[in-house]
Amino acid sequence: MSTKTVMPERKSLHFQPRTPATTPGDKVVGAISHTALTIWSLIVILPLLWTVMSSFKTSSEIFASPFALPSEWRFDNYVKAWSDAGIGSYFLNSVIVVGGALVIVMVLGAMCAYVLARYVFFGSRAIYYLMLAGLTFPIFLAMVPLFFVMRNIGLLNTLPGLILVYVGFALPFTVFFLFSFFKSLPHEITEAAALDGAGEWRTFFQVMLPMAKPGLASVAIFNFLGLWNQFLIPVSINAAGPRVLSQGLAAFAGQMGYAVDFGALFAAVSVTVVPVLIVYVIFQRQLQGSVSQGTMK
Repeated sequence: MSTKTVMPERKSLHFQPRTPATTPGDKVVGAISHTALTIWSLIVILPLLWTVMSSFKTSSEIFASPFALPSEWRFDNYVKAWSDAGIGSYFLNSVIVVGGALVIVMVLGAMCAYVLARYVFFGSRAIYYLMLAGLTFPIFLAMVPLFFVMRNIGLLNTLPGLILVYVGFALPFTVFFLFSFFKSLPHEITEAAALDGAGEWRTFFQVMLPMAKPGLASVAIFNFLGLWNQFLIPVSINAAGPRVLSQGLAAFAGQMGYAVDFGALFAAVSVTVVPVLIVYVIFQRQLQGSVSQGTMK
């Protein structure tokens, strides 16, 4: 006669997720934060929208009804700004200068930050602190000696000279930003790459550099914004050379004197702002990913 052992039934336990309790202080802080962010968003967005809307108006319409929609959407303002005012050629010069400087500074900055973060050698800390000192040096103090240096080497009033200066001023920030990313990467990865027969160059370009992609995207955005909106450097060392967009926009606003065509002027401003917005919209996910990655570390 067989006896069966009856096992007691186990009741499945369902745990309810606990929601964090919100205190009255948290609600007040949240309300203040949302209010401040809303006000700040309106301060930033409304002038931009007004500029874009005014770019389709005539000067008389802007003064008669500045906040009303245009009675007729005048796309010829953009044609006038692009061709007649030369914004198209200035835009191309800016793309060449900023694009060339961005590629060079990202490659050099990543290599310099990688070496300073992963290798210990005599003078490495001194080089790193000199890079940090470059961040504290005001740009306008270097304009006079920089003018004579560029003139002596024959790069004054040239686009290659402007690219070189852009690289020099953007390099300290790039090294400072990427230093922590390369410093936080585990050394086991480089050891595994060395065991697989990868050399230093292959390890850097195929292993370490892709792992620092969020940091590269973030610093590329910051460098692009800073170089695209740069005005003091082109005016100082490229006054008589091919103009970039910031120089051309200032010249376009000044050459009209008292008979300012505000519609074409706002169209030129919109052309200047649009590339910045496009770059940020495309790379905003990488920027958010780098911030969250930095907080998790």
